[in-house]
Amino acid sequence: MSTVTSGPASLVRVFGRPMDPASYVLRDFLSRSVAQYTWTELATDHDCLRALGVPLDGVELPVVQLPGGERLEAPDPETLAKHLGWVVRPSTDVYDLSIYGAGPAGLSAAVYAASEGLRVAVIERNAVGGQAGSSSLIENYLGFPTGISGAELAERARQQAVRFGAELLQMRAGLEGAFTDGLLRVNLSDGSVMASRSNICATGVRWRRLGLDDEEKFFGAGLYYGSGIGEAPQCAGQQVVVVGGANSAGQTTMNLSQYAEKVTLLVRGPELSRTMSAYLVDRIAAQPNVEVWTGTTIRRLVGDREIMAIDLQIGDRATVEVPATRVFVCIGGEANTEWAENSDLILDEHGLFLTGNDLSPAMLEGTWWLDRRPFDLETNVPGFFAIGDVRKGSIKRVASAVGEGALAVSYVHRFLAETNSST
Repeated sequence: MSTVTSGPASLVRVFGRPMDPASYVLRDFLSRSVAQYTWTELATDHDCLRALGVPLDGVELPVVQLPGGERLEAPDPETLAKHLGWVVRPSTDVYDLSIYGAGPAGLSAAVYAASEGLRVAVIERNAVGGQAGSSSLIENYLGFPTGISGAELAERARQQAVRFGAELLQMRAGLEGAFTDGLLRVNLSDGSVMASRSNICATGVRWRRLGLDDEEKFFGAGLYYGSGIGEAPQCAGQQVVVVGGANSAGQTTMNLSQYAEKVTLLVRGPELSRTMSAYLVDRIAAQPNVEVWTGTTIRRLVGDREIMAIDLQIGDRATVEVPATRVFVCIGGEANTEWAENSDLILDEHGLFLTGNDLSPAMLEGTWWLDRRPFDLETNVPGFFAIGDVRKGSIKRVASAVGEGALAVSYVHRFLAETNSST
């Protein structure tokens, strides 16, 4: 039985089988939420009897023990969040601004909007932080010379937004929305309805998959998307693989190299310098237990219940099998905009919102009812703004997302002023 601690003091205790997908999902949720917890692996009946007082077949794993002593058997993140008191209901019928997505862009918008007196609700389907929240270390963000983890940065932003009066409605997602009587009304996944006078979409992206057979089977059992920030301590003495050539892959590689015996970084392109910041390229080159393979892709995942090896395609050569116990996939993302596909909102071929000057006069016919062009971050529907990774033309950097959040709020004020003056 092995135990790993996250945070200076343990508030939540998680028990589960090694390489268990359900346990990984809970640990990942808690890690990205910057929650203090311990993780205890239960590999045998002896382990389970010692930790929980019952054999393995006497309990449904994973088990979460809450600070007050209550135990939850096989909870999903939503159930856990409810028991931790993180799920609340809206406090008012109509908000000045609703923000969908609690990544850097959405949290930035929440801070500025709430601090300027707007009634703000932030709706988040999972953990706060978005894709950036899974980053092990962000070193090129202004004001943090030694870097900061994405989860910690997001948690600080969450606290700041809440301090100014923003409401965080967590573990919810917008299913469908309609613009009626000057309000955006969205049906949420919990059955409630959110109404607001303006809206900012900051739902970001989800990690892109490899497109391999058995990919779903191995998720959480050796295959992870993003840095898997809570998994690094489990990699001690192991040979692990990171897939990707951008900064997220570089940060993940450096973090894992502090624990794993060897880290192999697989890059599809011919060289790292084309897609990764120079400081990360230099650090990877100087790290003795990191090896970079360019022109390489994964063709197959090998294993029974968990990954044991991978088949690689290296250039034009035949595939080669190499040992690997964990694979971390950091190959960019796909926009979280599937909910908008049947709406009046205009998306490009990649599912990204068109805003501002990207919207032609013909595109605005039928939805645009104001005597002006859309603002820079405004979609073809007045008062509906899109920021961060979900917008066509955005710069994929945390600083840019934060800046867009602040800029969008300035446009929200102008929109609300002009609609108030016309009523």
